[in-house]
Amino acid sequence: MAYWLFKSEPDVWGWDKQVAKGEAGEEWDGVRNYQARNNMRAMKTGEKGFFYHSRTGLEIVGIVEVCAEAHPDSTTDDDRWECVDIRAVRPFEVPVTLEQIKAEPRLKDMVLVNNSRLSVQPVTADEWAIICDMGQTEP
Repeated sequence: MAYWLFKSEPDVWGWDKQVAKGEAGEEWDGVRNYQARNNMRAMKTGEKGFFYHSRTGLEIVGIVEVCAEAHPDSTTDDDRWECVDIRAVRPFEVPVTLEQIKAEPRLKDMVLVNNSRLSVQPVTADEWAIICDMGQTEP
C-alpha cells in the first residue's frame, strides 16, 4: 500500500470542510502540476494520506483515504488534468507541524521537507509510521 500527503490552504479547503463531505468524500480538484497529477494517477482506492494545512498552520491535521481513483477533474475542460476523490478518516490527536517534521532526523529525505511546494506527494511507509507516532494517532 502506498501513502500520500495532500496539501490545502485551510481558508480555501480545510479539514473541517473535508470532514463535512462524509463517506462520499470530495474531488481533490484544481491541481495543475504534472508531478502532483501523476501522483494521483498512481493512487489506488483505500490508500491513505495525510491532510496538510499549507500556508496557514503548516501542519498535518488528519488522515484521509482515496475513495475514487483518478478521473477527469470536473473544474476544467482540459483533459490533461485528473484528480482523485478523498474522504476524511480521522483527525490527528496532536497536529504535527512542518517545523517538527524538519527537526526529526529520520524525516530528512521526506518530500515535504525537500519539495514543500508539491501539493500532492508520496510518503514512505516509514515516514507514515513516524508521523502518526508524532501525532499520537493510530495509523
